[in-house]
Amino acid sequence: MNHLAAMEEKIVSDRMRQKLDDVNRAAQSHLSPIQDHINFTLQVSSLSLSLSLSLFLQAYFKCAHECFDRRRKQEEISSCVEYCSVPVVNAQQHFENDMAKFQERLNRSLMVCQDKFESAKLQKTSSDAINDLESCVNQTIDDSIKTLPHLVERLKNHFSIKD
Repeated sequence: MNHLAAMEEKIVSDRMRQKLDDVNRAAQSHLSPIQDHINFTLQVSSLSLSLSLSLFLQAYFKCAHECFDRRRKQEEISSCVEYCSVPVVNAQQHFENDMAKFQERLNRSLMVCQDKFESAKLQKTSSDAINDLESCVNQTIDDSIKTLPHLVERLKNHFSIKD
C-alpha cells in the first residue's frame, strides 16, 4: 500500500470513529430515560405500576427485611433477599438484551461495509474504495440512529413508561 493510500485510510478511519461516537452519543441520549427508569423505578409486573425511587427502596427493604426471620436457614434468607431484587434484575436484563441486539445489528452492518471495502480495493482505485467505505459507514450509522426512537418507544411500552 502506498503512502497516500495509507493516509487516506487513516483519515477515513478517524471519520468512522467519529461517526461511531455520534451513534454512541445518540444512543445514550435516547436511552438514558429508559435506563433511569430501570435504575430508579420498580416495575410491578402484575399491576404495571411504577413506584418512585423512595417507594422502590421501601418496597425492596421491606421485602428484604421480611426475609430475616430467625426460624429461616441462611440459604432461605439469601434466596428470599435475592427474590426481592428480581424485578429490577429482569428489567435490566431486558434492556441489556435489546441494546446487545442493536449493537449486533450495527456491527454486522459495519462488517458488510468493511467486506465491500476489501472487495472494492481489488477492483477500484484506493481512493474510490475509501469513498465507498465512508459512504457505507455513514449510511449505516445514520440508519442505526434512525432506529433509536423506535427502540426507545418499544422499551417504554415494555416498562409502561409514560411521557
